Amino acid sequence: MTTTDLPLAPTADVAGCCGPAVTQAVDPDTARDLARAFKALADPTRVQLLAIVASQSGGEACVCDLTEPVGLSQPTVSHHLKILVDAGLLTREQRGRWAYYSLVPSALTQLGAALAETTSS
Repeated sequence: MTTTDLPLAPTADVAGCCGPAVTQAVDPDTARDLARAFKALADPTRVQLLAIVASQSGGEACVCDLTEPVGLSQPTVSHHLKILVDAGLLTREQRGRWAYYSLVPSALTQLGAALAETTSS
C-alpha cells in the first residue's frame, strides 16, 4: 500500500474566509415577542380568524360570529382567539355575555418591521 502525505491548509488566517460569528443579532426580548407572534400565526385557523376580524366593518367581531366561518366550536375558537390576544395581535373586550375582538392597530405592520430589522444585516 502506498501512502502520500498531503500538505495541510494553513490555519493561521481563518478569519480571512469567515468573519467572527455575531453572538447576538437580536435581543432576547424581541426574539421572544417575534416567536410568540409567529407561533400564533403558524396555525391556519388563527390566520383565518385574524383576517375575518380585520375585515369586519367597525374593525371588530363577536366570538359568536366567528365560529361558523371556521367551522369550529365556540370553545375552540375562543382558545385560538386567546392565543392571538396573548401574542398582541388582537384585543378582547367583554360585553355582557359575549367577547368582542379587534385587531391591535398596526400590529401586523410592527411585526413586519421587527422581522425586517432582525434579518437586515
